[in-house]
Order: sequence, then C-alpha cells, then structure tokens
Amino acid sequence: MAAYPQDPGAPDAPYLAFWRERHLCTLTTPRPDGSPHVVPVGVTYEPEARLARVITNKASTKAGFVRAAGTEGARVAVCQVDGARWATLEGRAFVRTEPERVREAERRYEERYGRTPAPNPSRVVIEIELTRAMGRG
Repeated sequence: MAAYPQDPGAPDAPYLAFWRERHLCTLTTPRPDGSPHVVPVGVTYEPEARLARVITNKASTKAGFVRAAGTEGARVAVCQVDGARWATLEGRAFVRTEPERVREAERRYEERYGRTPAPNPSRVVIEIELTRAMGRG
C-alpha cells in the first residue's frame, strides 16, 4: 500500500469512508517554542466546507495554543490510525465560540461517535481550515 495525497475538499470514497468510521484521533498543535503538543481527541471532517472540528473546553491547553497563534491561525494536524491505514488532515486552526458553531460541532461529533457530548457551558470548537490531506490504506 502506498501513501497518497487527497484533495481535502474532494477526497476519494475510501478516504472519506475511513473518516466516517469511529476512531480516536490525535491533534498536534504548536507550543510557543514551536515544539509539537499531541493529544487524543475526537475529530469530525466536513470535506465540502474543507473543515475538521474538535470540541474542547475553552481553558484547555490545545485551545490556548491555537489562540496563541493569533489571527493567522495555528498550523495543526489531526490524524487517525487503524492498523496499516492512516489519514491526516492539515490546516490552520481557530478557536470558535459562537453558539451555532459549537452546536454544529457537537452535532457532528454525536453523528460520528454515536454519543451526545456531556453538557459543557465552557465548550468551544477548534475549527481547522484544511489545506492538505494524505493517507494510506
């Protein structure tokens, strides 16, 4: 199996199907010193909008690192692995607090992971404006 690039706005069917399966993912954000901060997360992927989303608490370290990048957004990656299959999405991340954006992220999380996120008045969504996609499998 060879690794292959994907158009993050128009992935092929196997790539998209893999992102619709229930998998734990990782989010890699840059620390202020440039080193990577990697944490497990749930990720949803909306290729039509070229967006990936991660719900989190506004006080989380990952949200803080994304906010610290400023108006240009943080360069981040989300990845999932299942045996020899893997898929990575890269882009610029921004912390969004608008209630409609948070609700949409929660809805998509419930759709992918089969459970409603616990209520959290401090929830925000990290939206990743996708620039690159790749995978294998």
